[in-house]
Amino acid sequence: MNPSTESRGAAKWALLSLAIGSFGIGMTEFVVMGLLPNIADELLPTLWASSPEDALSQAGWLISLYALGVVVGAPTIAGFVARFPRHRVMIGLALALTLFNALTVFLPTFELVGASRFLAGLPHGAYFGIGALVAADVMGPGNRAKGVAFILTGLTVANVVGVPLGTFLGQLWGWRAAFAVVALVFALATLCIVLFVPEHPGSPGRTMREELGVFRIPQVWFTLGIGAIGFGGFFAVYSYIAPLVTEVAGSPEWAVPIVLVLMGVGMTAGNLVGGHLADIDLRRTLLFGLAAMAVVFALLAVLAFWIITLALLVLIVGFVSSVLSPTIQTRLMDVAGDNQSIAAAMNHSALNIGNSLGAFLGGVVIAAGWGFTAPSWTGAALAVAGLAIALLSYRAEARMPVGARA
Repeated sequence: MNPSTESRGAAKWALLSLAIGSFGIGMTEFVVMGLLPNIADELLPTLWASSPEDALSQAGWLISLYALGVVVGAPTIAGFVARFPRHRVMIGLALALTLFNALTVFLPTFELVGASRFLAGLPHGAYFGIGALVAADVMGPGNRAKGVAFILTGLTVANVVGVPLGTFLGQLWGWRAAFAVVALVFALATLCIVLFVPEHPGSPGRTMREELGVFRIPQVWFTLGIGAIGFGGFFAVYSYIAPLVTEVAGSPEWAVPIVLVLMGVGMTAGNLVGGHLADIDLRRTLLFGLAAMAVVFALLAVLAFWIITLALLVLIVGFVSSVLSPTIQTRLMDVAGDNQSIAAAMNHSALNIGNSLGAFLGGVVIAAGWGFTAPSWTGAALAVAGLAIALLSYRAEARMPVGARA
């Protein structure tokens, strides 16, 4: 059966099934950030006792390892599975996400937990890339973007509900409880995909070599650089929200989930506004968004010592950063030519390079003794670097023949 002919009710159930998985991905990716002190205390007790800063810096590697898994898995899995039936691919990816997050719950050492985080990141980009294609066809002509947007709402809702809830449960019952909830979410997503996502053929003649042709396009590399470096500034800040709230603003631990809710609200609003602004003027939205990120991160570094200003600026950080998310995605799709599926997956790969880079550099400046506001300055520097890459991209495009431009 052609998925585009499904009834409206069946289509909604299919999209909801996929959105449950994206909710789980948003939760597993970001819940670590609010629980870094708890993870460092349990898995690195000796280092935590002697130097909490060093322990937090090392615990930040878990964020980087997950992001590295996304970077590795997005192009390889998306390219390899292009020829297989997509509904079966989605079942396999959801099962893998269930298993690898369950491992995080039970593995005893920091090194093994790090390995499980890398494995959990592998299916991330392919889930969104292949899931977007399935969603677009389920909705049919004229409603394709609505289908893709519905799946992404799972990711934004995770930042409003899932991440703060996981952080609260992790503080109450231990950080592993948060990942137990994540594994249950993915198990539910797997069951729902089996029951409600219709059969969907792949592209039997498509080869990995054809899919990887996207990397021959220079503008693709520019756009990936904007996501990896410019958006990396967001992760430099987000990765160390917990110590920013408790150590810099001097607020109790229970304030961390509340601040994360504000971040999620800002991200949800920014995602919607960013899509609208990008449709009006993508170039201006991209350039002004990166500049605004740099300014907001610098203000956060200066004003984070008071919880009210910290909370307000975190809300703005979430908004401004998420304005860029659909903008970068659209720019990448514009310059990717016929390689839309792997480009969709590679967007998440680039953003998670930024996740890894931002978390790593934020940990470096904390370990260097520059304080917990230093990641915010690092984020501002990365945003400025992303703005420079964007300007170079548009300058290079302007020198291309008119028919070869995006």
